[in-house]
Amino acid sequence: MSVKQVIVIRRDLKMRRGKEIAQGSHASMMFLSLMVQQRLLDGGRTHVSPVQQEWIMGRFTKVCVQVPDEAALLAVAEEARKAGLECHVVTDAGLTEFGGVPTNTCLAIGPDESGKIDAVTGKLQLY
Repeated sequence: MSVKQVIVIRRDLKMRRGKEIAQGSHASMMFLSLMVQQRLLDGGRTHVSPVQQEWIMGRFTKVCVQVPDEAALLAVAEEARKAGLECHVVTDAGLTEFGGVPTNTCLAIGPDESGKIDAVTGKLQLY
């Protein structure tokens, strides 16, 4: 089975390259970070699916794609959630860019089976 995570980045924000990389990293790590937090809260009883285990124990495959604006980003997030995929939107606090305004910059979908994610993101342009 092929398992991956897809990072979706807004291009209209014209973030500096380092900012884009940091935001994409935040998105990718949200899955693991939230899982660890939940395990700490529930005494280690958090369920990790076989697909998630495969990704964690494997190569951490990621693909980066782009969307033109916030509306497209949020539409992809909604489509992913409707498809039953784990999805995390990153909202930057705006401390270094965006004039102090919290801004949705990117999102991560998965990890999950590649085919399930491709049904949502397969039409998006690679970054």
